[in-house]
Amino acid sequence: MSFFSGLDFFITLIIAIIPAIILGINGKSLRYYRGVLTCVFIYLIYRNSLMELAFLTGYSAMSLGLVKLYLLSRIKMGRNKFFYASAVIITLCPLILSKLESFVGHGFFGSGSTIFGFLGLSYIFFRVIQTIIEIYDGIINEIKWYEFLEFLLFFPTLSSGPIDRSRRFSQDYSKIYTGKEYSELLSNGIVKIMWGLLYKLPLSGTAMYIMNTYMINKYDPIHIIGYAYSYGLYMFFDFAGYSLMAVGTGYILGIKVPDNFNKPFISIDIKDFWDRWHITLSHWFRDFIFSRFLFNSLSKKRFKNKLTAASAGLMINMTLMGIWHGLELHYIAYGVYHGILLVIAELYQKKSRFYKLHKRDKVYRIVSWFITLNLVMFGFLIFSGQGRAAAIGLIEYLR
Repeated sequence: MSFFSGLDFFITLIIAIIPAIILGINGKSLRYYRGVLTCVFIYLIYRNSLMELAFLTGYSAMSLGLVKLYLLSRIKMGRNKFFYASAVIITLCPLILSKLESFVGHGFFGSGSTIFGFLGLSYIFFRVIQTIIEIYDGIINEIKWYEFLEFLLFFPTLSSGPIDRSRRFSQDYSKIYTGKEYSELLSNGIVKIMWGLLYKLPLSGTAMYIMNTYMINKYDPIHIIGYAYSYGLYMFFDFAGYSLMAVGTGYILGIKVPDNFNKPFISIDIKDFWDRWHITLSHWFRDFIFSRFLFNSLSKKRFKNKLTAASAGLMINMTLMGIWHGLELHYIAYGVYHGILLVIAELYQKKSRFYKLHKRDKVYRIVSWFITLNLVMFGFLIFSGQGRAAAIGLIEYLR
């Protein structure tokens, strides 16, 4: 069984949410039933890989112990940078090991097996790091172990997000909705799941069929462009479909999981795109990498002006995002590529008189949209790992 894939998962999900619907409509708490469901689905998903289940359990327990200890040290010793850095590094180590093992192509336990490469590691990592950072900032002053564990492991968002924030999750965790409030949540959740199924099944399937049948391994300009567009559409419909189903299921269980996509292909510039594409990821990097780097750089006067600091921050931010996807060259190149695009956009929008005069003109916005769309699709070609082959093939074709 896999999350939001296969008839067995959806039949189980439908059966499982019926009691939640009854509880919600009658104005009862969903907290305890939601926790039971999370445990049940984790077992069903991981039962064929007990090693992954053990690592998931171990990493979650370690994360709980770590944040509790760090909170205690923060209360007693204040903003101690050594303890803060230690907590971040300890949380980061399993993810680094997993990425290194994946890059090398085999794990410490043999081919295809990794020490910490369990399903959901990358997304649990974001939740733990966010909690540690906000403890350091003095924003979080209390950790309830049962609430924190459900925040980490809430099954609709465990494997691929969206990436929730602990304080936002906490607002919904113990909330008891009136029957009317829950009915609205329920209807919104069902609509999101239906849209997710439409995206995930016929639309992503069609895009993948076109990509694999007509576009792959053909390196004339038309087929390269066709591959980039079909791959980009497949990525969107597949991932946005999954995210919509995760969000919808969260709604039905009383958790208003944040949306992850907002019509990214109507973006009028690359900054607009990253406000619409994988929103919870891009905003996490913006808040906890870019903004902190920029503030720290300006306060310590590392750069001669804010624009230079922002440009450096954007490059670091997007390169790290690429590395998070994997250590393979095409992932890193994808991050660097988008970092360069964002730096160019930042410089252009801040320095260009032409932009300031025409940014609201209809023709300008159409042209900007068209350029942005093609830059985004070229980025997907890089991300797919076919960029190098396409470049070599195109050179051969043009000879």
